Amino acid sequence: MKKPKELVVISGKGGTGKTSLVASFAVLAKNKVMADCDVDAADLHLILKTNIRHREIFKAGKRAIIRQKDCTGCGLCLTNCRFNAVKMIQEKKGEKIFSIDPISCEGCGVCVHFCPQEAIDFPENVCGEWFISDTRCGPMVHAKLGAAEENSGKLVSLVRTQAKKIADEHGQNLIIIDGSPGIGCPVIASITGADLVLVVTEPTLSGEHDFKRVISLTEHFNIPAALCINKFDLNTSITERIEKEAQEKNIILAGRIRYDKEVTYAQVEEKAAVEYNSSQAGEDIKALWEKLKTIL
Repeated sequence: MKKPKELVVISGKGGTGKTSLVASFAVLAKNKVMADCDVDAADLHLILKTNIRHREIFKAGKRAIIRQKDCTGCGLCLTNCRFNAVKMIQEKKGEKIFSIDPISCEGCGVCVHFCPQEAIDFPENVCGEWFISDTRCGPMVHAKLGAAEENSGKLVSLVRTQAKKIADEHGQNLIIIDGSPGIGCPVIASITGADLVLVVTEPTLSGEHDFKRVISLTEHFNIPAALCINKFDLNTSITERIEKEAQEKNIILAGRIRYDKEVTYAQVEEKAAVEYNSSQAGEDIKALWEKLKTIL
């Protein structure tokens, strides 16, 4: 069976319209699976209206926990911790009681190694959840990372793996991925091995700067990239400058989307822009999608 194509939509920062585009692609595309890999702030489900049919906890990394009944209060954990995670919470009649702050603990295991009484447990940390859902546009894999939790790159990889599994099982030929913003670990996990990355940016100085950073990332991993400028008519001179830079780097110019208040009205009604009949931006997105289909 033919391997499904992977289209990843990313941006240099949040708020450029990345998720709004993915929602519209989900409406327009046929025979596809969606994956929301923006696990730190997943919101694609708000528009696609999910019905969760499978959920699992996500574990990654470890956290140290002192068993108070076995602790002798020697203080070696406090002495050896380099992250100030060990706290002396009580000292009474010469007896010291220690605790480990789960937020400050980095899971390095030094305290576990040096504890002479082996009084520190080191279980896997529950970081969040991941889901397989039915939506009005087809199946979707998504996740929720807990507050202040790490290992989002690992969770992104899990979401992508599950999306590929569903695509293989049901014969879907396309996976549409809402990637993370920025250039960090979650983004790298989102784009590695993808068939095409669509970079969404805006015609501002910060948008131009973020575009350069993201493109340097796709170049490093040798992944084909296309450019979409959202709200291009807010500053046409910067739009043209970004497009010129893209051409110099052989980045495909996939499309422009005009500024349109109707996109906001569509979101309020839990609709994608292409479902809102009066949206001119919706027409631009339809043209963008037709271009992406030819590239894929």
